[in-house]
Amino acid sequence: MNHAILTGHCADREGLVAKMTLWVSRYRGNIVHLDQHVEEEAGRFFIRVEWDLSGFEIEDEKIADRFSAEIAEEVGLDFSVGFTKETPRIALFVSKESHCLWDILSRWTSGEWNVDISCIIGNHPEFEKVAKQFSIPFHCLPITKETKGEQEAKELALLEQYEVDLVVLARYMQVLSDSFIAAFAKPILNIHHSFLPAFAGARPYRKAYDRGVKLIGATAHYVTPDLDEGPIVEQDIARVSHRDTVQDMIRRGKDLEKVVLSRAIFLHLNRQVIVHDNRTVVFT
Repeated sequence: MNHAILTGHCADREGLVAKMTLWVSRYRGNIVHLDQHVEEEAGRFFIRVEWDLSGFEIEDEKIADRFSAEIAEEVGLDFSVGFTKETPRIALFVSKESHCLWDILSRWTSGEWNVDISCIIGNHPEFEKVAKQFSIPFHCLPITKETKGEQEAKELALLEQYEVDLVVLARYMQVLSDSFIAAFAKPILNIHHSFLPAFAGARPYRKAYDRGVKLIGATAHYVTPDLDEGPIVEQDIARVSHRDTVQDMIRRGKDLEKVVLSRAIFLHLNRQVIVHDNRTVVFT
């Protein structure tokens, strides 16, 4: 079945939910999911509404324009519309660590996600055989300080060639330039460890072990020009103790990273994330 999913936000006012649900009903849409939230401090209204299109009287390609003219312009709603029949195209960026890549591939091959993994791009050749195993095009583009601009231009060309909708950094150990982020202009998801307290730089697990941390974690977020400061989509933690070695912490950290990243991908694909002012509202 094909459903429409509309997400949006605007200044809060009386009657917003009624306006939107009545609009769907007017054209014989059957609402199957409805989530809404008001951030009282900011006076901001957020909504996600999903409805069955089997009897809907507006053609799919005209829904956004009709909703804009009849509802969104009046209330100042910043919105987007997607469809469950769509198959988003994903590009995976990888380096040398494989745990996130394998988790994503297993979920894809099992049919857990309705996506097309269009290509895998690596700055090392390690996973070319893995890509061939899954019949996914692999492109190796090593990056140095001197070649970064040239190689990122090639990456952008590939993303355009494959008509990619979402880039997933599956432990890609390169910082994307501001110009790359601006040129792609579509969502990019990243995953990294998140310690309490935080330990930046090389060997973070060794630093955390030496400090005697009791919690380790992982954070999935959208990429922005501010390094690791983008809107957070998903997080999780695990408790550790004095009995855990550095290798224990690394192993448990990898488990967290792959699960948190995959949750974030699912939430994004299902249009459950709304971004506003570098924060997210995530309907679960």
